[in-house]
Amino acid sequence: MELKNDSSSTEDFILLGISSNPQMQKPLFAVFFVLYLVTLVGNGLIILAIHSDSRLHTPMYFFLSNLSFMDICFTTVIVPKMLVNLLSETKSISYVGCLVQMYFFMAFANTDSYLLASMAIDRLVAICNPFHYDVVMSPRRCLLLLLGSCTISHLHSMLRVLLMSRLSFCASHVIKHFFCDTQPVLKLSCSDTSSSQIVVMTETLAVIATPFLCILFSYLRIIITVLKIPSAAGKWKAFSTCGSHLTVVVFFYGSVIYVYFRPLSMYSVVKDRVATVMYTIVTPMLNPFIYSLRNKDMKRGLRKLRDRIHS
Repeated sequence: MELKNDSSSTEDFILLGISSNPQMQKPLFAVFFVLYLVTLVGNGLIILAIHSDSRLHTPMYFFLSNLSFMDICFTTVIVPKMLVNLLSETKSISYVGCLVQMYFFMAFANTDSYLLASMAIDRLVAICNPFHYDVVMSPRRCLLLLLGSCTISHLHSMLRVLLMSRLSFCASHVIKHFFCDTQPVLKLSCSDTSSSQIVVMTETLAVIATPFLCILFSYLRIIITVLKIPSAAGKWKAFSTCGSHLTVVVFFYGSVIYVYFRPLSMYSVVKDRVATVMYTIVTPMLNPFIYSLRNKDMKRGLRKLRDRIHS
């Protein structure tokens, strides 16, 4: 029987944030403000460099520019509100605002994971089937992969938010997190959340595991193909094209799996905050550095963009 909850739609939630220590609020604001600015500037430069250099108009950089755009959207859903709350005494978010934040957070996060899978497919075709690369990774197919990633992610978010909107919140409205994530909000509900937990775990497993398994399969195929290359230089050249992508995958999925693939009874406030900061703030900030520091094409594109700005 569904519990009715008239208060849940009128009362605000309180977001405790990263730390409840009053003396830590301003230092944390300064740190996360700088991280957010670096994320915006770094990912913005990647997008501009790719779009301004015709030599970077390839499937790999098409997906990278969209990944950078999603990272900007991803962090913007969370960080500005968190920064406001760090300087505010109330630290509140409305019920509707909480659901909206949850929707867009999951939509952009899942699109990120599907774009990482698309990039793994791109590397798989480039290394294992190079002679048919232009046909397999045609602009039309790349666009379809992008649209499919966005569609699946938004449908997943819609289902999750509809599920959460049916819960009742009768007692505490204090969310022990810095944004409206599924597990902390589920902990507040006075409804029977056992069925919701099963649906959330099953559906999350399907949506997150699909791109992850795709990445895993792609790299297994890549490793098998590369090991057949006779020269050490050839092997290194093939693996070096995957290094940046693999680093981002490890950062992103390592923290995501830690946060979401555990039962609610094992939820730990402090550990989950740290892991969540890793994939919501740190990884999007690091992505531009990871993809540009050891990438000659990207460095050339950034230099070309710098010269255009100066001229």
